[in-house]
Amino acid sequence: MMAILGLLTSFLSFLYMTAPFIRKFFAGGVCKTNLQLPGKVVVITGANTGIGKETARELARRGARVYIACRDVLKGESAASEIRADTKNSQVLVRRLDLSDTKSIRAFAQGFLAEEKQLHILINNAGVMMCPYSKTADGFETHIGVNHLGHFLLTHLLLEQLKESAPARVVNLSSLVHIVGKIHFHDLQGEKRYSPAFAYCQSKLANVLFTRELAKRLQGTGVTTYAVHPGVVRSELVRHSFLLCLLWRLFSPFVKSAREGAQTSLHCALAEGLEPLSGKYFSDCKRAWVSPRARNNKTAERLWDVSCELLGIQWK
Repeated sequence: MMAILGLLTSFLSFLYMTAPFIRKFFAGGVCKTNLQLPGKVVVITGANTGIGKETARELARRGARVYIACRDVLKGESAASEIRADTKNSQVLVRRLDLSDTKSIRAFAQGFLAEEKQLHILINNAGVMMCPYSKTADGFETHIGVNHLGHFLLTHLLLEQLKESAPARVVNLSSLVHIVGKIHFHDLQGEKRYSPAFAYCQSKLANVLFTRELAKRLQGTGVTTYAVHPGVVRSELVRHSFLLCLLWRLFSPFVKSAREGAQTSLHCALAEGLEPLSGKYFSDCKRAWVSPRARNNKTAERLWDVSCELLGIQWK
């Protein structure tokens, strides 16, 4: 037993000694475009913290007018104040958006459309992960309600503005775990059987399928869309899982920072020449493999129809 403990201690010591080199290896791609954004308008959900905040910071640095759309306005204002001071861009604004409540989503969209005449980039960044079973204000299971249905409705409400501002882009944050996800149409809300992990994976698969179907329906409009895996990133997303919090703390020297995690979102929002790849999935600033379920057109079409029905909208 002592020998095993000794070996384990030596291995962990080696890992931590080599952590800077390992982190550099896993840091992933970097958004290389120098595109500037004066006069451009951006909406980012959940940009009060983590990846979204770093995405907002970089887009503000490039001169965009950035809307931080988040539930906690106080945290949003704190983030916006920090970004304004860092980038010397005063056009970083905060508006309340609760993706777990369709009334809040509609109120945000109505206010934004009254305030702005253009929208060039929509980044559906916010999300929840590994939550105990709960429902949104509209009775949806929280993962599918926030991660998929909330952004589905928001995109629907802002789409005409995106079309009128074309060329424009929609970036949907998904995850590598979509590969183990499955859309349980017979139990989409997890009422018969619930697992926080499977519910999260299902919602991330839904993000990829939504992106795929949205791209198909946007052909010829000048609006393109991309799904993104940001990587394994230090963020508040794991706060609902004690085990993940412990693992993130233990392996924190090896996971991406929020700034590194924002690079693929920035790439898909800014990189020139991505239009032919609309609807595709990206990781580390390049196109990546998706699971067979994520390439299933019938599943994507069915999810689209079911989402419209649940939200009470018509979106052809």
